[in-house]
Amino acid sequence: MMFLINPIYASASIVFMLLLLLIIHYLSPTSSWGYISQALIFHQVRKYLLMLDVRKDHVKFWRPQVLLMVANPRANIGLITFINDIKKSGLYVLGHVQIGDLGLLPSDPLQCQYDSWLSLVDHLNIKAFVNLTLADSVRHGVRHLLFISGLGGMRPNTLVLGFYDDLPPQDQLQDHSFHSDRSLDDPALAEDQEDPLLHFPPLRGSVPEDKNRGEAWSGKALGPQEYVSIIADAVKMLKNVALARYFGQFDRKHALQSPVFVDVWPVNLLRPDSSSYVDTCSLFLLQLACILNMTRSWQKAKLRLFLCVEVGRSLKGAEQKLRLLLKELRMKADIYMVPWDEQVALHWQRQHVGMAIEAEPEKGERDEVQKEDEEEVEEEEYANSFPSNAVRLSDDYLHAVNRLILNQPRPPPAVRFLYLPRPPADTRRYHNYLCQLELLSRDLGPTLLIHGVTPVITTDL
Repeated sequence: MMFLINPIYASASIVFMLLLLLIIHYLSPTSSWGYISQALIFHQVRKYLLMLDVRKDHVKFWRPQVLLMVANPRANIGLITFINDIKKSGLYVLGHVQIGDLGLLPSDPLQCQYDSWLSLVDHLNIKAFVNLTLADSVRHGVRHLLFISGLGGMRPNTLVLGFYDDLPPQDQLQDHSFHSDRSLDDPALAEDQEDPLLHFPPLRGSVPEDKNRGEAWSGKALGPQEYVSIIADAVKMLKNVALARYFGQFDRKHALQSPVFVDVWPVNLLRPDSSSYVDTCSLFLLQLACILNMTRSWQKAKLRLFLCVEVGRSLKGAEQKLRLLLKELRMKADIYMVPWDEQVALHWQRQHVGMAIEAEPEKGERDEVQKEDEEEVEEEEYANSFPSNAVRLSDDYLHAVNRLILNQPRPPPAVRFLYLPRPPADTRRYHNYLCQLELLSRDLGPTLLIHGVTPVITTDL
């Protein structure tokens, strides 16, 4: 009716009302009587979460839903912001475990910490939820979070852990280069920068008392045995696992300055005999790299795919098959064939076969030894069967593979994706397994060691 009487005044009134609503929405002071919008959002979210049926999940609709375990946010700003990029439109949960027993405490010590964590989420301008738990050990706490985090069909399918090493943590919250663009440009947030920071505990080693404790784990809340046990637990629960190393050195602004490269090594470097790039774990690496490349900030990055091959095999055939696979998956990446005969020669399997050939001059005996070796390999046919391999891998081989990755004659990447082997079945080998991962990834810069257990790629329509 208003438009029939006077369309100009009617249109001006509606525009004025919309402007008034926007001004009230963005400039109104905090109210003490609550917000009706929160009740409406709650109703809609609950309704659609119930409609998200896990029984209708399909690989075509897979997306990363990440649980990132954070011991202390002060030393993990670079990793938190990177995982916010790689999760794209999926679920992102920041998890933290505090050691304690609620039965021995007068109240829940976690309630007063939520405000600091939520302020950190706002400060970094990331889209993440926060889950804190109290447990008698870090391992039990991570189990709790993997079991209960999320709702309905929105549950974490990927666990991300910082790497277990002896590098001293650095307080990144005091470094403005790690802060989000929004927190630096907004004067209100710039003035309030210190508020969320002061409520987090100091880093280990920064307090004189911590340096004089002489603890076996240098002030850490868990040891290497428990750390690898967490990885094994996640794999048993069919969760993908990623170990993030050297992300204390990751500066997002500096990393995204062109040219930007993301290197992917989709083969199990600890098992040359299983150098396949089409298993579940390798395809999971490719998918995560592709998702990272699809995000707005990383669209200009170039994916570089490194395929380790031996000179005696068909190099062109392997490259052609890989290009065909990438074409089917609609992934754009530059493929580089990397000869690694010198490195493979240091692997225990090749040395064992060579020694057997030299020690057995007679053909019949040589064939018998070779047959026994083949039977032994067949018993260990499982792609990631690590027990015997973990025992026999030499440091020389690991150093050689590390140098192979590090000394590529190409510009250094912003981040590397490496294949993470499955933890050994024998728990006595956990420490040896962790030492091998440390040697493999030493001095590589920001690196993700990834183990995928769920299929994430299909070529079916």
